[in-house]
Amino acid sequence: MSSIKKVIEVLASSEKSFEDAMQNALNEAGSTIKGISSIYIKDQSCKVRDNKITEYRITAKISFAVERSGNSIG
Repeated sequence: MSSIKKVIEVLASSEKSFEDAMQNALNEAGSTIKGISSIYIKDQSCKVRDNKITEYRITAKISFAVERSGNSIG
């Protein structure tokens, strides 16, 4: 049986690290999406003030299985 995956693009940030920004993206998406199977980091950047990184930002694609009953999002 073949499966269908859906991909969404999200933006997330953290004052700590890129890894924390990734986890923030997963936590937020996971609050409404079930069955997340992967995250792909499309882009990353930093906000800088006074020669110091103040914010880590990512653009990520999150994929998850689409269920026939329509319960993937909920």
